Amino acid sequence: MTRPGDDGGPPPVDDFASSVLDVVDSIPPGRVMSYGDIAEYLGSGPGPRQVGRVMATYGGAVAWWRVIHSDGTPAPGHDSVAVQHYLAEGTPLRSARPPVRVDMRHARWPGGPTPPHPRVPNRSRSARPQPPLP
Repeated sequence: MTRPGDDGGPPPVDDFASSVLDVVDSIPPGRVMSYGDIAEYLGSGPGPRQVGRVMATYGGAVAWWRVIHSDGTPAPGHDSVAVQHYLAEGTPLRSARPPVRVDMRHARWPGGPTPPHPRVPNRSRSARPQPPLP
């Protein structure tokens, strides 16, 4: 018996994961939200760790570098790639050298007027980055 995701691909996207990915899609270039910011923005339900799990599973399909720890640091092991995105987008930084740190006072995005609703409940998201469009 195989379960969704047992084929080596990511599991199907549930409503919570879809909501997290929608929020990440809405973060403007040069701005960031912490895992906790996203959990709080979405209201009741799972917290920052579950947001992190969604990002670890499906984050390659969205601007993952815009979701960081509350202390301004990107996901472990991703700072060298994240800082390239931060510099290209003009994200306010406290440090561009390891440990990379975003200036949360100036870069934190409070979110839109209302949390986004999932467009399609089980849309397909890949855990791998999407190829650039020609």
